[in-house]
Amino acid sequence: MVDRAHTPPPCDAADATAGAETQAEIAAWEEVAAFLGRPETYRLGEPVKRIDTHIAVVFLAGARAYKLKRPVRFPFLDFSTRAARERACRREIAVDRPIAPEIYRRVVAVTREADGRPALGGAGEPIEWVVEMNRFDEEATLDHRLAQGPLEPAFVEALAETVTRAQARAPVRDAGAWMADVAAYVEQNADAFAERPDLFAPARAERLSRASRERLGDLADLIEDRGRLGRIRIGHGDMHCANVAIVDGRPLLFDAIEFDDAIATGDVLYDAGFLIMDLCARGDRAAARLFLDRFLIETVRFECAGPRLADVEEVLLGEIDALAALPTWLSVRAALRAKIAAATARHLDGAARSAAEAEARRLFAAACAHLEPVRPHLVAIGGLSGAGKSTLARALAVDLPPAPGALVLRSDEIRKLVAGVGDTVRLGAEHYGRAASDRVYRLLVAAAAAALAAGRSVVTDAVSLHPEERARFAAIAAASEADFTGLWLEVDPAVAAARVGARVGDVSDADAGVVAFQRGLDSGPIDWVRIDASGSPEATLAAARAALATA
Repeated sequence: MVDRAHTPPPCDAADATAGAETQAEIAAWEEVAAFLGRPETYRLGEPVKRIDTHIAVVFLAGARAYKLKRPVRFPFLDFSTRAARERACRREIAVDRPIAPEIYRRVVAVTREADGRPALGGAGEPIEWVVEMNRFDEEATLDHRLAQGPLEPAFVEALAETVTRAQARAPVRDAGAWMADVAAYVEQNADAFAERPDLFAPARAERLSRASRERLGDLADLIEDRGRLGRIRIGHGDMHCANVAIVDGRPLLFDAIEFDDAIATGDVLYDAGFLIMDLCARGDRAAARLFLDRFLIETVRFECAGPRLADVEEVLLGEIDALAALPTWLSVRAALRAKIAAATARHLDGAARSAAEAEARRLFAAACAHLEPVRPHLVAIGGLSGAGKSTLARALAVDLPPAPGALVLRSDEIRKLVAGVGDTVRLGAEHYGRAASDRVYRLLVAAAAAALAAGRSVVTDAVSLHPEERARFAAIAAASEADFTGLWLEVDPAVAAARVGARVGDVSDADAGVVAFQRGLDSGPIDWVRIDASGSPEATLAAARAALATA
């Protein structure tokens, strides 16, 4: 339940300083650990499962789990006294319970009773403190789920909402101090890579470190602006797949960094970027790409709701501008994990050591790849409602660099953002008049231009019936010196009407009447690549890929 991105791997007790506690107090801690490992402590007839890490021990007992902090001191934390461990337990509840109340319960004292025996939550003097949690299946975490295959889109969308909800309540912090910390991480990574030339080719490691320093320098003004906007916050700090639980089918973040606010601090995109990097590294790039899309949409929705009442256009374009930093954040996160995997390998033998070293090499390669320059590509997809634009957009976006794929900008989603409603709230006719639609298209084009300027490929998903609408997309691609491909999906009107009629819980409000209306409009000359989209999504995707390859 503890897997720290910035901390060393599990280690022997000799690797940590015991601190000021006496041997008697250490013995008392060991007595508590033995007590918590016995079934009779909880009146259970089944064994207690013990999970050891370098800073804690977790006891899985029936329907509950109890986390006991270890009496250790590292450069990044100090749990060497009982008082420090109590503070850490209380801090963990304060940090994690708001984001996962289904898991985190309370802090409980282990007490010394009158008969000299320890008790859990007894009336005697506290001799240790533990975090009490509701137990969940330890294999019901996102890393285990990914081993079974790609994630369902609905789950990814729920994950993005979970993350943005947690970040919306996070305290704001200083941008300058955080950037200094990130620069220090880069130097620490460089030192670690230099210690293992057998895993990390020295010339390549030096190129990565140099590129990372240059990117951080280039991002200084952007991050200063992000600080002024309050986008640097104390976040989760360790948001990788193993720290996402799946409870009743829903994603829950847990095990946030509680012992050091500096480690937990970062741009909200840096915090979420750990999850994006990990999803890519574990082979589900489509989930990582969809998560990024939904993270941006949900972030805008949260920032513009309630007392904030911020301007939708300003917030959306600001969050898209921040994507210029994403490759750097993904690279830093991958490099940190590569360093940890290499350090972990030192404490392993045989096949386990080989696996850890292979992971270190793989993550190091990913860290390098994230900083490779790419030429962005704008793919504009148009056609009648029901032509399959959204399905094609999501599938095609995964192919486009940089990782995790192109940003999909959907006019229907932007229309709902502008209206200040959720995706599935049906809008009235006033939101579909020419003036309202022009505003949506202007924002769609501005968002696409901002993403291209940030170095990100874009796929736009909009009907684009009017020639001037289509011309705008080609113009912004040319202005950004990006590649451009326009795809026009042609579909039998009856097929389109049947498709929109079968939609459930979709952001689009189109129905058969809308399809008929669109069919009657003059679309003018269409100079985009025409694709027959009346068949299967797979056939449409194959034709679109062929068109991009030709272009």
